[in-house]
Amino acid sequence: MKLGIVGLPNVGKSTLFNAITNNKADAQNYPFCTIDPNVGAVNVPDERLDVLSKLNNSKKIVPAVIEFYDIAGLVRGASKGEGLGNKFLSHIRSVDAIVHVLRAFDDENIVHVDGSVDPVRDIETIDTELLLADMQMIENILPKFEKQARADKSLKSELEVLEKVNECLNNTKPVRSLGLNEDEKKVLAGYQFLTAKPLIYVANVSYDDLVSGDNKYVDAIREYASNTGEEVLTVSVKIEEELSELSNDEKKEFLSEMGLKESGLDKLVKASYKTLGLMSFLTTGEQETRAWTIKQNTRAQDAAGKIHSDIARGFIRAEIVNYDTLVELGGSLVKAREEGKVRLEGKDYIMQEGDVVLFRFNV
Repeated sequence: MKLGIVGLPNVGKSTLFNAITNNKADAQNYPFCTIDPNVGAVNVPDERLDVLSKLNNSKKIVPAVIEFYDIAGLVRGASKGEGLGNKFLSHIRSVDAIVHVLRAFDDENIVHVDGSVDPVRDIETIDTELLLADMQMIENILPKFEKQARADKSLKSELEVLEKVNECLNNTKPVRSLGLNEDEKKVLAGYQFLTAKPLIYVANVSYDDLVSGDNKYVDAIREYASNTGEEVLTVSVKIEEELSELSNDEKKEFLSEMGLKESGLDKLVKASYKTLGLMSFLTTGEQETRAWTIKQNTRAQDAAGKIHSDIARGFIRAEIVNYDTLVELGGSLVKAREEGKVRLEGKDYIMQEGDVVLFRFNV
């Protein structure tokens, strides 16, 4: 899973990136501090792995991983080459979802590229640039594809999807608002329209506002997002910086003292899984305990292929037990079988969040 952290220059993108990835990307109080995208991998927090690993004396733990891309700041006119314009836009095309960081705090010592704090205006600035870039793209694609479709009738369905996209963009709406079915999404996957990508808003608030939960800018962002259905998270980049210097136990104590249930990274991971329609299943044993990320509604045979294509090809059955049930039984699959708690599922079984699985297959 690749997430692109975007936003106007100087809103806290690189600082957030450094905090959650423990990287050392340059983060300064001036626009265009970031030019080329910084990339960092983050282990997905999952306490279930620690529990299962201890119960099974696993030699190692392999968590799911998210890649974060810290992408250069965008300014008004980027679609026409302003700022880092086209370079910025090309970096976004490779990510699975966009994390739009918005400044939601006042501080006269930190420069805002537009001279004042107004996150809704900032949303509209970036949305407009992404929309204009997609409009340029469809204008280049559609005439050529129409000619091809006239000569090759098998391209008719793909043309119909592109025409839907064109109409949507001309009505100044993002492609993701079309509500395309899975087949239509597959048609568009190769084109990488920017406004087709799922979007999460991250409001960068002050230390005090995160604790109090009171912030007029966040209220405005939530009202705006209520019309489009995007997820809105509140994060204090300053707090994430402090957390990045602490051990896991120290992090828990720090958050507890502030009355917070989870870190900004935890919030972002959960929101990313929800937005992208993802889930995890688990495998555990003496060699390793591991989390595997798959799409929701994935069949058991396809989930097996996530581990290895040979397992999917030779699939016999999936032995599945619920995580909570397995923990109650001391983590032992043998005991779970003896207690009749292991289900035998076929290739068309739809995987569920927290399934602990052993796949049986022919070599």
